[in-house]
Amino acid sequence: MNSDLQSRIEKKFAEPIKSTVAVSGGCIANSCKLQLSSGREFFLKQSRGGSSSSFASEARGLEELRKSGVVRVPEVVDKGPDFLLLEWIEVGKNSTDSSMEELGRQLAELHSFRGEKFGFVEDNYLGDSPQSNLSSTAGKDNWAIFFAGNRLHFQAELAEKKGYATPEIRGLLDVLIEKIPDLLSGTEEKPSLLHGDLWCGNYLIDVDGRPWLIDPAVYYGHREADLAMTSLFGGFTKTFYSAYESAFPLVPGYPEREPLYQLYHLMNHLNLFGTGYYGQVLSILKRYAG
Repeated sequence: MNSDLQSRIEKKFAEPIKSTVAVSGGCIANSCKLQLSSGREFFLKQSRGGSSSSFASEARGLEELRKSGVVRVPEVVDKGPDFLLLEWIEVGKNSTDSSMEELGRQLAELHSFRGEKFGFVEDNYLGDSPQSNLSSTAGKDNWAIFFAGNRLHFQAELAEKKGYATPEIRGLLDVLIEKIPDLLSGTEEKPSLLHGDLWCGNYLIDVDGRPWLIDPAVYYGHREADLAMTSLFGGFTKTFYSAYESAFPLVPGYPEREPLYQLYHLMNHLNLFGTGYYGQVLSILKRYAG
C-alpha cells in the first residue's frame, strides 16, 4: 500500500492502520485484509498497474445487486481509481445444505428482479475483459440479438485481436450466431438482474452459514446465462439447484441450452488465458453449428 492510500484510509476512519495481510484476490488485483487499530477489518483491492476502471464497475455492480434487496453483498466503503475498500466478510470453514439452499433460493429471487432492457447502463468487465452491455435498439428488447451480438460476437472480435480466432472457429461462430434466434426460441422472458460471473469463487459462506455474492459482472439478461456459469466449473450442490428450481422453475430444455451459454465464458477464458480453452470452445461450436 502506498503512503497516499494509507493516509486516505487513516484520515477517513480517524485512526491508524494496524496491519495488512495478503489474501487471495484473483488474477487482476492485489488484495489484503486490512485491520485498523480499533480492530475493525476491511477487504482492500489494489490495482497492479495504476488506475483501473474495473474497480468503479465492480462497485456499481455490487450496488445494483444490493438494490434487489434479496442477496447479501459486501458494502462498498471507499473507492478510487486504483483501489476498492469493502466490508470484510469472515468466511466459515464449510458450506452446509441450508447455506446452499438459501443461496439457490436467493439467486431465484435475484432473477425475479426485472429490468426494462437487456444490458446495463454502462459497459463493465468480465474478469479482466471488457463486457459489452450497450446494445443496439433491437438488442435492448430481444435477448437472442443481445446474446449473439454483445456476448458471442463481441468475444469473437476479442479473439481476432488476440490471434485465437482460427478460420475454423470463426466459420462455426458465424453459423452459430445466425442460429441463435432459433436455438433460444420459446425461452423469452423479461430481463433479469444477473450476477454475470457466478462461478464458485464468487460466492462466500460466512461463519454464520449465510451466503454472499462478490465480484459481479452485472447486467440484465436471461437467467439461464447465470445458471450456466454455476455449472461450468462446479462448486454448487444439488441442494442449490433444487432450491432454485422450486422457487423459479426453468423452461423445459434448459440442459440442451446450457453449453451455449457456457460458450461465452469459455471464449472469455480463451481470450484471457490462452489456447488451453480452445478445445472446449471448438467442441461447443461443433455441437450447435457443426
